[in-house]
Amino acid sequence: MSELAFMNGNEALAEGAIRGGCDCYFGYPITPQNELTAYMAQEMPAKDRVFVQAESEVAAINMVYGAAATGKRSMTSSSSPGISLKQEGISYIAGARLPMLIVNVQRGGPGLGSIDPSQADYFQAVKGGGHGDYRLIVLAPASVQEMHDFAVESFALSEKYRTPVMILSDGRIGQMMEPLKLWDKDAPATVADKSWALTGAKGRERNVVRSFFNVVGALEENNRILQETYKEITKNEVRYEEFMMDDAEVMMVAYGTTARLCRDVIRALRKEGKKVGLLRPISLWPFPTDVIAEYANKVKFAMVVEMSAGQMIEDVKLACNGAIPVEFCGRTGGGVPSIDQIYSELSKLL
Repeated sequence: MSELAFMNGNEALAEGAIRGGCDCYFGYPITPQNELTAYMAQEMPAKDRVFVQAESEVAAINMVYGAAATGKRSMTSSSSPGISLKQEGISYIAGARLPMLIVNVQRGGPGLGSIDPSQADYFQAVKGGGHGDYRLIVLAPASVQEMHDFAVESFALSEKYRTPVMILSDGRIGQMMEPLKLWDKDAPATVADKSWALTGAKGRERNVVRSFFNVVGALEENNRILQETYKEITKNEVRYEEFMMDDAEVMMVAYGTTARLCRDVIRALRKEGKKVGLLRPISLWPFPTDVIAEYANKVKFAMVVEMSAGQMIEDVKLACNGAIPVEFCGRTGGGVPSIDQIYSELSKLL
């Protein structure tokens, strides 16, 4: 029988990472993800694993870069301004083709902003916040249970493709408390070959892990490998959830906290006979473009709900390709749309 627990989202994610086989954690405190760092500080040493509170976010991302290069399951976490400081390191890590877990529990911005929840880091996460042609697998949990589950599986997923995975959450889900079932099996294994790892070269050719290529054509070849990997990820790893979409005439699109709010709005409108459904992207990259495009041929219009000025809406519009109008409802700067606000704006359109 699965072990039951009552945790906030940050703690559930930390416990999920541990149960997923995390060997090393490197981080630096920032609200609203501090419970995650505090949990790892307590539990990782107790399990004879590595925990380091670095002197800065820049130090933390470079520490996790080094640990990942040895083939260890490594992770770091932060919140929006801290993730911005890590962007150069993330680009290096992607260029070096290293697996790891990066967690962003988003807060309001731009700038130092506030500690209130936000979804305004979507562009940064899915378009590549650092320099160069790279991508991250980006998973967006909408519950404490998913915070836990996604953390469990992220290491094996990143190892499968030799690419970083980001869990993009927000301060609301990080701080909320819910019951959950803890992972009660062995850490997910991977079939990935780790012959690239820096484990000592006795008896074999030495390995070099790097993102700098100073031989003509070598960088382009590395980029070719990356792009082929991204095509494979796009083919295999698109994740989404449908809620009352079978007969929907209107499609709401939202992720994370706003998706939870949309479900309540849909239930209320369904009682009034309005055929509204929700398409929730779980993988923000790869994005569920094809399934949204398919629904664009069936519904009258779409409404995107975000805790931002409108970022994911661009990908929804690209997916719909002009087939239907795409409307927007959102709040910025740490504001969370209320169920009443979403209900009112959608009712006007209906």
